[in-house]
Amino acid sequence: MKYLVTIYGSDETWTSMPAEEWPAAIAAQEAFNKKYFDTGELIGAYGSGTSAQVKVIRVRDGAAAVTDGPYLETKEFMGSFYILDVADEARAIEIAADVPWASKEAVELVPLPHESPAPQR
Repeated sequence: MKYLVTIYGSDETWTSMPAEEWPAAIAAQEAFNKKYFDTGELIGAYGSGTSAQVKVIRVRDGAAAVTDGPYLETKEFMGSFYILDVADEARAIEIAADVPWASKEAVELVPLPHESPAPQR
């Protein structure tokens, strides 16, 4: 079963962390990534851009309208996301609880019960 794991934070969260703490935080995250890539349970790990880089696209009457910022009116936004492929929800929870940022920010776990296979090339 596949799961989406997301880390949420805010610009305030990211900027409040002293610069000298970032290398250790990144190293902890890379160790997490390696641990679960090596078991085959982590199939993708992605850090997102800042909230200032987010664009929202809406198509109305055939024309795309692009606006700045996250869709939701909130200070928090998705900072990173991971795709897991695990035996069951219990294992997904165990891995999500092991995300280094879980001690600082909320980590969300979403089941991905539907998958559209990529076309064969």
